Amino acid sequence: MAEILIKAGRVITGPDGQCLEDGAVLVRGGRIAAVGPRTAVDRFADAGPATLSFPDATLLPGLIDCHTHLIFDASEDPVASVRSGTDDALLDGMAVRARQLLGTGVTTVRDLGDRNGLSVRLRDAVAQGELPGPRILSAMTPLTSPGGHCWFFGGEVEGENAVRDLVRRNARAGADVIKVMATGGGLTKGGPAIWDSQFGADELRIVVEEAGRSGLPVAVHAHGTAGIEAAVDAGVRTIEHCTWMAADGGFDLREDLAERIKADGIQVCTATSPNWRAFARRVGEERAEELFSSMRWMAELEVPMIAGTDAGVTRAAFDGFVNSLEFYTYLGIPHAKIIDMATTDAARALGIASETGRIAEGYRADVLVVDGNPLEDLHALRAVRHVLAGGRPFPG
Repeated sequence: MAEILIKAGRVITGPDGQCLEDGAVLVRGGRIAAVGPRTAVDRFADAGPATLSFPDATLLPGLIDCHTHLIFDASEDPVASVRSGTDDALLDGMAVRARQLLGTGVTTVRDLGDRNGLSVRLRDAVAQGELPGPRILSAMTPLTSPGGHCWFFGGEVEGENAVRDLVRRNARAGADVIKVMATGGGLTKGGPAIWDSQFGADELRIVVEEAGRSGLPVAVHAHGTAGIEAAVDAGVRTIEHCTWMAADGGFDLREDLAERIKADGIQVCTATSPNWRAFARRVGEERAEELFSSMRWMAELEVPMIAGTDAGVTRAAFDGFVNSLEFYTYLGIPHAKIIDMATTDAARALGIASETGRIAEGYRADVLVVDGNPLEDLHALRAVRHVLAGGRPFPG
């Protein structure tokens, strides 16, 4: 890879809005070789590096979407599209969506469920430079109960042996994370109610234990409070959605459980759809505030949250990451913290904080340049000027 020197009026180097004015980043061999004031970084460059200058722009770490489903097409019925599609056709669509994500500045995605290892095939093609796209962390086939949420991916399990077997098969096939559906979900027609538990704490402990033998973290889909409690008891790495739903469709907010999430270092990915504003308009402001109340409650309690979109499910498009980030503004979270949720905090939660999520020497060159200052207005993140993923420019 060619050496690249990128100069920017502002460089966000790390958490809490740490900034460097009139800065520069030198990229060599897909890694950040130097970062600092423009005049200081110049001397580290070899003769005649490719130089890009953005005097009125902000350079920051590439964004991390912690919850996507590349196999889904964000249509009105993404499940039907998957069930009717061949693996080759689905993989072609996934490649298009990965490219779309990269074009919006997303340089890492965690894909939380597909079939037949398609996301691993795409991950490896991207890593080898055969296709453009973000780095992909794949969960492969998610574990679910018989007839449970996303059963059509082929991950139905019942009993300890079946649970362990699927975790091992995913690990052998190259999974980066193990995903388990602790409760039902709205996408699966005829399945358990969204708040109903599919696995208890003992079963989730088996998942965590077996995944741990392969060095893999566990991400748990949980809408119902009982499922959330089971996930916390089992010691999972992340809880997805975490909407605190009760059996009557209301909310069962448990401050003691929220404090345990904080104390145990578990991260919550709310996986807020980029379509959240349109949803709020459909149901009305008062009803929307009621439905979003559990998220606001967690924000006020400072439960650790990371950013994700659930991209691929109905009306959750792959170019709307900033829309999802703006949901956290709606909850009252400061812009600097929101950027952390999509960079440094996300990298730490996904176990890749030593490689990405910061602009620092030795880190992967996952770099985003945007017009304006996203610390003042997240809308600036839509004005993408340049993207590097592992040092590869996009478009190439």
